[in-house]
This record gives sequence, structure tokens and C-alpha cells, in this order.
Amino acid sequence: MTTFTDDTAKAEYAPETTPRLHWAQHAPEVYKAMIRLDAAARQGLDPKLYELVKIRASQLNHCALCIDMHSRDALAAGESVERIVQLSAWEESRHFYTEKELAALALTEAVTVLTDGFVPDEVYDRAAAHFEEAELAQLLSVIAVINAWNRFGVTFRMTPGHYRPGQHK
Repeated sequence: MTTFTDDTAKAEYAPETTPRLHWAQHAPEVYKAMIRLDAAARQGLDPKLYELVKIRASQLNHCALCIDMHSRDALAAGESVERIVQLSAWEESRHFYTEKELAALALTEAVTVLTDGFVPDEVYDRAAAHFEEAELAQLLSVIAVINAWNRFGVTFRMTPGHYRPGQHK
């Protein structure tokens, strides 16, 4: 059990979950390809938007490792704590984000949660109105890549809390 202390109280936290498998060690070529794909997808996108999209998709997919990692990277990129905190309720907190960011977040949700089997035209069209074609292609690439990362993180129960900003760049 992990114990953290501060000046006023001592709290015991639940034990840290052990990952099921360190997949990168067993599939190193896939891991390296994912790193390259991630680097290619981020090109041309604003670093803060890139991180917001990755955090939101990770929230939807319940990937604790990626939420932790991209929240830390967002802070390191100059993102505000308030915008990161409000991200899980972005539709109710619209005033924290630009119209372009709102369009990207809506597209992130539509692509991440494909329960209806498609991305609605109005969501895609809204994003297309705010992003030039090349930038929209990059945005969709980032959304696809973070969803793949999330599948690894969630399936193998990768542990959050140990990442340092920029560690995997």
C-alpha cells in the first residue's frame, strides 16, 4: 500500500495495479511503429489541441495511463489546469474552449465512440469548417492513434503516475 503524507494528514491509498504485460518489450517493432505513427500524426497541429484531443479520447476509453501522460504533457505545453479539469464536461464548459477546439472535441468523441457505426455529417462538417484539409487529416490521425494507444493501455492495465512530461518524445 502506498502512503503519502502532507503537513495535515496521513492517508493510505489503494495498492498500485500491476500491468498485465509489458507489451512494448514483447512487441518492440509494433511499439516503435506506434511511436513513429504518433510523431507523424502530431505534425502541423497545435500542441495544446493535440494534448486536449488525446486526453478526451483517453477519458472516453478509461485509459488512466494516457489521461495521466497527456495531462502532464498538456501542462508542460502551457495548457491551463482549468481547461484540463473541465475537459470531461466540455459540452457544459464550452466557454473554456475556442470554436475550433470544440469542433475537434466533438470529432474526437464521434470517432472514439462509434456506437452508431458512423461519424455524423454535422460533426465532420463542423470540424471541416474549422480545419484546413491537411490539418483535418492530421487531427483524424491523432484521434486514431490515441485510440490505438488506449487499447494497449487499457488491455494491459498500464499504471499511471510515473510518467514525466516529454518522456516518450
